[in-house]
Amino acid sequence: MNHSYIPEGYRPVLDAYDTQRAIAYIKQTFQDEFSSALNLKRVSAPLFVTADSGLNDDLNGYERAVSFDIPAVGNDAQVVHSLAKWKRLALKRYNFGIGNGLYTDMNAIRRDEELDNVHSIYVDQWDWEKVITRENRNLEYLKLIVRAIVGAICNTNDRLHVRYPQLRVQLSREVAFVTTQELEYMYPDMTGHEREDAFVKENPTACIMQIGGKLRSGKPHDGRAPDYDDWDLNCDIFFWDEVLGRSLEISSMGIRVDAAALERQLKISGHEDRRELPFHKSLLNDELPLTIGGGIGQSRLSMLMMGCAHIGEVQSSVWDRETIEICENAGVRLL
Repeated sequence: MNHSYIPEGYRPVLDAYDTQRAIAYIKQTFQDEFSSALNLKRVSAPLFVTADSGLNDDLNGYERAVSFDIPAVGNDAQVVHSLAKWKRLALKRYNFGIGNGLYTDMNAIRRDEELDNVHSIYVDQWDWEKVITRENRNLEYLKLIVRAIVGAICNTNDRLHVRYPQLRVQLSREVAFVTTQELEYMYPDMTGHEREDAFVKENPTACIMQIGGKLRSGKPHDGRAPDYDDWDLNCDIFFWDEVLGRSLEISSMGIRVDAAALERQLKISGHEDRRELPFHKSLLNDELPLTIGGGIGQSRLSMLMMGCAHIGEVQSSVWDRETIEICENAGVRLL
């Protein structure tokens, strides 16, 4: 189903040439700001993993991975949904110590994504992961990292304005933190996404915490796989998008499950069978480092800073005919 629209009177600020240059500038500048702030090293990462490894991210639990057989290997592979589990294993393999971490360019195909202004079947993000101590497994440390990421985003936006003064997007460095249960108390008659819009409209840079578990209403705020984030110690980072008049999620992240949290969340979600997968066995045996990590959308960050109305203006993907016609009629270029 198509949910794309172009706001009345919208016109791209940059021409085709400067759009491409600005995308490259945003990606390089943020990468430098972000990796320096969090003490991360760049590594190479897989586009696909074997189906039986347990390393692919299940997202909300219903998305189908793009799969194919590899005759030369004698196994099936899946294009990654994200690298949430792979990164933690990589930290162990590469012998990263406490306080150090990695980041990588993650490209994925999410075939079941519903298309709209901010969703595409093609996903490009910076996936990152950092080794922490057990004492760091708390909300205050989570907030510390969130503020560092927001600072890197705002620094990048300021530098972009020097290069392209015609861009006018202003981002707030002040982060408003709220839990999903607090949001339900505040907006009891709204859906999860409606609560996000309502809160972020009033707090243009926001961090919504504790996503995945059931709220007092008996429903979760949103879905979250049970085997990477600790549902009590995770969050999404949002900015208010003035062009679209809605909240825009830029990052999904969290302190990762330890053995106890994994046991608890596998039982709650009815996925105890995953205990036998290689990754899960290692985690339950305390063989993997304690970490914090997440993903930061590259195209979403570009469209936010450049004031774009559609993600197709900053990434090349496949679109349905209706989306193409809507954008053509509004004079919007899809890459």
